[in-house]
Amino acid sequence: MWFKSIYLKTLREFRIAMFSWGIGMGLLMYAVLAAVPSLLTTPQARASLIDLAKEFAWFADPVGVDTPGGYVTWKYGLTILVIAIWPLLTCSRIIRGEEERGSLDVLLSLPQGRVRILLEKLAAVWTTLLIMGLLITLLTFGGGQSVSANFTLGDALLFSLNVILIGGFFGSLTLFISQFTQERRTATGWTTGLLILFILLDIVHRVIPGTEWISQISPIYYYNLSKPLVPGYGTNPGAMLLLLALNILLSGAALFFFRRRDVGGTVALPAFLHQPARTVSREKALPVNAWSLRSIYTRSLGMIIAPTCWWTLAIAGLAGWMVAIVKQTEANMATLFQSSPVLKDLLTKVGGGDIATNATILSALFVFLPVLIMIFAITQANRWSADEEEGRLDLVLSTPQPRLRVLLGRFAALTTATICISVVTLAVTALAALASGLSLDDSNLAAATLSIIPLGLLMAALGYLLAGWLRTAIDTGLLSFLLIVWFFISFVGPGLNWSETTLRLSAFYYYGTPLLHGLPFLDMLGVLAVAVVALAVASIRFIRKDIGR
Repeated sequence: MWFKSIYLKTLREFRIAMFSWGIGMGLLMYAVLAAVPSLLTTPQARASLIDLAKEFAWFADPVGVDTPGGYVTWKYGLTILVIAIWPLLTCSRIIRGEEERGSLDVLLSLPQGRVRILLEKLAAVWTTLLIMGLLITLLTFGGGQSVSANFTLGDALLFSLNVILIGGFFGSLTLFISQFTQERRTATGWTTGLLILFILLDIVHRVIPGTEWISQISPIYYYNLSKPLVPGYGTNPGAMLLLLALNILLSGAALFFFRRRDVGGTVALPAFLHQPARTVSREKALPVNAWSLRSIYTRSLGMIIAPTCWWTLAIAGLAGWMVAIVKQTEANMATLFQSSPVLKDLLTKVGGGDIATNATILSALFVFLPVLIMIFAITQANRWSADEEEGRLDLVLSTPQPRLRVLLGRFAALTTATICISVVTLAVTALAALASGLSLDDSNLAAATLSIIPLGLLMAALGYLLAGWLRTAIDTGLLSFLLIVWFFISFVGPGLNWSETTLRLSAFYYYGTPLLHGLPFLDMLGVLAVAVVALAVASIRFIRKDIGR
């Protein structure tokens, strides 16, 4: 049955992502909703929670945070946007990715029109997103029922639909951008950068009064206008219709350009955007002496420079931003948590120290740095798996190059990029602390920024390991799901008073609180040991396997 149409075949390929992302995000909502009563045990705790939300109003609008629906919307309304990663990666692959590996030529050789092919693939993407939304709806409603939350099944459905619309927007945007790029990775990189930019633009009007017009440029602004889980707030139909219209507009434009351009080519840009042609000598035209062609390592490093720069900008910029805002909220946060034993205990578990210090507040925020570096590692593991699946490694290995050297060269380049990101992050945070007058221990600050390196390498090594047996889409999906599970354990578990044994199942546990207690040397050594073992097994598998299988 699954091979009777392009739509069904594409939907079959998405089946693992469909359930893993839907159930994973749904369980996150369920667990957070179930934990809300423990934060609202007394009127004082309720008032303290409202004050806390006001202190972090720059992150999300604090509306009805003393209710289960309002709390989960405020705390995880933006976090759930991680679901946008799947349509972002998928929509870069369904057309541009198939053009790169030549499978689209085979598909178009059959009596199938371009319009029909793209429409059926898009239908499969949206069917998958809607099923994800249905799973999120059921688990969100179930979590709300467990705590007698004041929202209905219809409200949960509208919440999920809002999430799906903003996630689908970034998929549609990727599909549109891919019509102008030669490689799907370029389209993915540009869309990821725009995702981060849109999040920052949405935050601007909550930090700088009178700048709401800037935030209105971001589609995330319109996503945040609808809060169906918040009693008395409801949904903004105009905002949701605008997101739907943007999806249709971008997908329609992508279909228009795909129908008219050459397969494997790009949309021709206007003449004024073309760079003037330059005459170069034969020596310069042939890159025989280029530094990036001297070894597998340097070539891999040359390939990874561009995404590394973008990720460095995002991670270091976020770290610098967190340092800058901590000084402003320190006094109010200390007073707030001293008056609320429940919230004080919660932040102390995450931050790891005395709530009266700004280092503890910053430590609680720095736990997001390992998340970002591990997402970067997932994207690079995806690149390795895709190069094998799409046949690019065949050409490299025909030179000839030993397989072990190829794998280790690629991983060494990834290691170099990870170290560069962490070092630049250290420099930016140190300068931000100096500029804002924030007093931090230099060695602990170095430990907090450099300790993300082993976690990034662990995720990359696991990606290389899974690539020995799984296809690219499944490999990336499992890594993403594993990251969600670890995130769930480490960021929700402490609030649910889970046991130490359970918390140790997450890799984030071993990051600890280095900003307060220094480098967790033994824990980081253990993480590196696991990464080395995973890379060793991946190497053995790669040496012995048939390429592309």
